[in-house]
Amino acid sequence: MKPGDRLFDKINDAVRHCKIGVAVFSPHYCESYFCLHELALMMESRKRVIPIFCDMKPSLLQVKYNGSRTVADLQRFEWALEEARCTVGLTFDTLKGDWSEFLTKATDAVMKNLLEVNGIEEEEYIQILKLMHMRNPKAYRSIYIKAMYMS
Repeated sequence: MKPGDRLFDKINDAVRHCKIGVAVFSPHYCESYFCLHELALMMESRKRVIPIFCDMKPSLLQVKYNGSRTVADLQRFEWALEEARCTVGLTFDTLKGDWSEFLTKATDAVMKNLLEVNGIEEEEYIQILKLMHMRNPKAYRSIYIKAMYMS
């Protein structure tokens, strides 16, 4: 995005064109209208969403009513949060967790979901990773993620 772009247009367009979504829930996530709008849009679009619960439990996901949201938005957001609570995700504790290990788990989860959404078998994926790894061991995952996103 660049200065002058309409935020909702960009968010809505990105969600419509994504194959999967990753929602990183933090203790302040539910205070953000933009985060809740994006989550609701992903859920309404029936996108596969990988929830990541960072320093919080799924049961704590609640819309914070501050008087500025419409009843319709509150209902959309509550429904989307309930969908997220009922979806298997990842958890991370920033004080005790191993960031490197977590990133590996998160990347693996994204990759497996992209494969499933694109109908690629695990054996085919392994062959692609081997080829990528032989060419550039450090970049093979990011290259493959970009290739999957663009297909």
